[in-house]
Amino acid sequence: MMKIITLNANGIRAATRKGMFPWLIEQDADVICLQELKAQAEQIEDDAFHIPGYTRYLHCAEKKGYSGVAIYSKLPVDEVTYGLGWSPIDEEGRYVQIDVGNLTVASLYLPSGTSGDERQAIKYACLDKFESHLAEWVESGRDFIICGDMNIAHKQIDLKNWRGNQKNSGFLPEERAWLDKVFDEIGFVDAFRVINEEPEQYTWWSNRGQAWAKNVGWRIDYQWVTAALRERIKTVSIYKDERFSDHAPLIIDYEYDIR
Repeated sequence: MMKIITLNANGIRAATRKGMFPWLIEQDADVICLQELKAQAEQIEDDAFHIPGYTRYLHCAEKKGYSGVAIYSKLPVDEVTYGLGWSPIDEEGRYVQIDVGNLTVASLYLPSGTSGDERQAIKYACLDKFESHLAEWVESGRDFIICGDMNIAHKQIDLKNWRGNQKNSGFLPEERAWLDKVFDEIGFVDAFRVINEEPEQYTWWSNRGQAWAKNVGWRIDYQWVTAALRERIKTVSIYKDERFSDHAPLIIDYEYDIR
């Protein structure tokens, strides 16, 4: 069995102070994908930010205290790719992938458009660019697991107040249609929903009001897999017993043997 965890840490240093790393060590996952590190590599070199037995791969943003993604892997890695060769994914530290045999695991942090029209335009540009990569990866015949904060809730079931958010970034018709294309045309699979089709399965809660206490959340953190992995998805869970971030860890077990 192969366990993969993804979590938007909303600041790796803040999440560390809240006990994230002791919990991660207990999980004994094969691969851990983190997003929104909000740190430069030199700021997280202490032992507190490393996990014994894992190799860490960072893609930090050029801007300090912003974005950034990481992969911690127990698996023997053949190749690492930092970025996708285009801005703002590269400049903002939004993508890193590892290749292990015929498997690729990526940590992705897609932009949010909530701050205004300019960032929403950048988000749409990233979706357009990323779409071509997804199609190429499906055609390659490799197994892909794309982990991360996609900043889009797919369906009405994926957020509490869907009626009031239809004109807000993260639940816009164009964004949701893009996810339809990812799943229905390109052929990636929303791994969590293969196992769990229940409502109120959220991974992010606003810090405003009583969103966490009332479970007024959004499901915007995913593991997308290529179709050959659909039957290998065995268990899925969202960990909410402790809070390391405004996001919750998404944990998925796959029946997958690395050779």
